[in-house]
Amino acid sequence: MDELDTAIVGLLSGDARISVATLSRRLKVARSTIQARLERLETSGVIAGYTVKLGEAARAGRLRATVLLMVEPRAQAGILTRLKSIPEVERISTTSGRIDLLLQVAANSTAQLDVVLDQIGEMQGVRSSESLIHLSTKLDRAV
Repeated sequence: MDELDTAIVGLLSGDARISVATLSRRLKVARSTIQARLERLETSGVIAGYTVKLGEAARAGRLRATVLLMVEPRAQAGILTRLKSIPEVERISTTSGRIDLLLQVAANSTAQLDVVLDQIGEMQGVRSSESLIHLSTKLDRAV
């Protein structure tokens, strides 16, 4: 990616609905150049899709938690399979350091979140878990 690609991705991450004409005007580049760059970025996998980023109003009724898991050696594959079957688990990341897996979980109530956390903690191969309930978002630059 060069400077122009980075600028295109930056503008799209702020507003995925921005038109090619507007991109062209803001970046002072021909529309055909922008269109060709977008096609290349999509084909190469840099841009995987265009989506809606929900605001606080849409997320207001949902509780979110980050769950830190330590798992037994060789148990990770089975745990990942089971975690993927839980709809409240939105994201799973491997990490470096003492924590093996970092989960983002969302639920509609504390009771539902409690059930999900119990399910996760009781999985065979989970050594320990720690849950961090998200209270409010102060900054979100996620693309």
